[in-house]
Amino acid sequence: MKQLWEMFVVFAKMGGLTFGGGYAMMPLLQKEVVEGKKWATEQEIMDYYAIGQCTPGIIAVNTSIFIGYKLAGLAGAVAAVLGVITPSVAVITIIAMFLQNIMDYPVVQNAFLGIRIAVCALVLHAVVGLWKKGVVDKATFAIFLVVLALLLFTSVSPVIVVVASAVLGILIRRFGRKKGGESK
Repeated sequence: MKQLWEMFVVFAKMGGLTFGGGYAMMPLLQKEVVEGKKWATEQEIMDYYAIGQCTPGIIAVNTSIFIGYKLAGLAGAVAAVLGVITPSVAVITIIAMFLQNIMDYPVVQNAFLGIRIAVCALVLHAVVGLWKKGVVDKATFAIFLVVLALLLFTSVSPVIVVVASAVLGILIRRFGRKKGGESK
């Protein structure tokens, strides 16, 4: 029970500080789950995060479910997801009650402007971290360029791009290992 409470508290802290959604959560996951609690490795977090992006739902919720399940099964998944959503539900409820009354205040508009800037910085931090872990050689850089071009200049579904990238990554590693003898 103590571990479930600890998971709830850690994920509630992340849920309360993750303005901007799942992308902004990555630095907090790194600090809290990998470095602080050592509940998962950096590679596991990257894998959970990638799967969380590909599955339906909110990235932060999906990722918390994977981590919680790894640590304590179904009860861990429930504790982690309740932790990550509780602050949002509370804040949204409070905002909804007073939104019409406060949105016209300059201080509220300026606060949202500041939050947007912070979110941009958090997302950029996550992108740099993902880049360092994901783009590790010429093959992964080529996949990155193709995916970026497809997403920016076509209407191809991101789901198709992610699945195709996964298959391509598997094929490159499999055939690269046979030809080169060793693969990263």
